Amino acid sequence: MKDGNNVGKIFCLIGKSSSGKDTISKILLEDKELALKPVIPYTTRPMRHNESQGLEYHFVSEDLLASYRKMGKVIEQRDYDTAHGRWTYCTIDDGQINLSQNNYYLLIATLESYNNLRNYFGMDNVRPLYIEIDDGVRLGRAIEREKQQSQPNYAELCRRFIADNNDFSKQKLEHFGVKKNYLNENITECINTIKTDIRHMKENNKSKMPRLFS
Repeated sequence: MKDGNNVGKIFCLIGKSSSGKDTISKILLEDKELALKPVIPYTTRPMRHNESQGLEYHFVSEDLLASYRKMGKVIEQRDYDTAHGRWTYCTIDDGQINLSQNNYYLLIATLESYNNLRNYFGMDNVRPLYIEIDDGVRLGRAIEREKQQSQPNYAELCRRFIADNNDFSKQKLEHFGVKKNYLNENITECINTIKTDIRHMKENNKSKMPRLFS
């Protein structure tokens, strides 16, 4: 576990599948004033037609992941039994994150990975941004997105949709200390609220920094 005296912070964008996390993440990372750095996770699942290596994920083999694990580089890992076998998602200590400087990071996470990141980097250094959306809207978005795939996998879509209701239950959110949600009924309003909160958190963090010179 890292110490809690770091300058930077990690913002974890959390939410059910098709809640708008990818779009929100892209817009937040493009905001030069926020100056957020992306953290690219790793996965063993197949790359989708609209994805690029090293952009959304680092797509790796089971053998390469095993070598990272042997070197003690795996910060957190989640395994999912899907309709096409077991897929692994994880965050690797590959030098992307350096909290000893005034760096602020953004990554898309699950509740489980958010909690593991807190355990690794310190609770005060990792902050949640939980995206909420109506389930009916979310399901419609998921179906439309799946239609765009070269080989739509509706079985996996349904598995994820049902699993999300358990993974993001009110009890689990409370257990992991996620007290605020950002309602994505209007994505512009949702993003503006998130931006305001990030600015406030950065300002508060700056005010707590020790003064090196008087």
